[in-house]
Amino acid sequence: MVKKSEKADKQQHKKINAKEDLNREEVQEELDQEAAVEKTEKEEQEAEKKEPTAEEKLAELQDRYLRLTAEYDNFRKRTLKEKIDLQKSANEGLLEALLPVADDFDRALQSVDEARDIEAVKEGMKLISGKFMGFLNQHGVKEIEALNKEFDTDLHEAITKIPAPTKKLKGKVVDVVQKGFYLKDKVLRYAKVVVGE
Repeated sequence: MVKKSEKADKQQHKKINAKEDLNREEVQEELDQEAAVEKTEKEEQEAEKKEPTAEEKLAELQDRYLRLTAEYDNFRKRTLKEKIDLQKSANEGLLEALLPVADDFDRALQSVDEARDIEAVKEGMKLISGKFMGFLNQHGVKEIEALNKEFDTDLHEAITKIPAPTKKLKGKVVDVVQKGFYLKDKVLRYAKVVVGE
């Protein structure tokens, strides 16, 4: 009889275990279904959050536009200020390099009143002129050669025409009234000349 009751107990345990397994599976399925429902609800809420209304889109675009306009305005003001500052100080180095030549002219003018030797004054003026032309050459300024050259409207400005002293000077520059200069390869000032005809 003990065997029968053991068998019955085993069968009952099996039934209980089977029921518990079934219950566990059912509970797991219910939990999975609830999790799936919650997940879809969250996704729907996020989708609603992701898709802003037309008013929100308009407000966002207006905000972007205002920020971009303000940014551009600040950029424009900053570059304008930098440009003005650059223009104010652009010639600073050039003028500073020119000061020694101005000092030489001042000393020459002071010594002219006291000078007894005119040749020394001439020599001093030639030295100052040479120093000044050297300064111009350092900064890319060169003289336009015009005397006895063919008249060229790209380089020369004719002030007047006179009869040519010789046949070779017809159509050529006979006299230079004001020198012309290049800055690098560009004409800085046209040479004012007299042309022979």
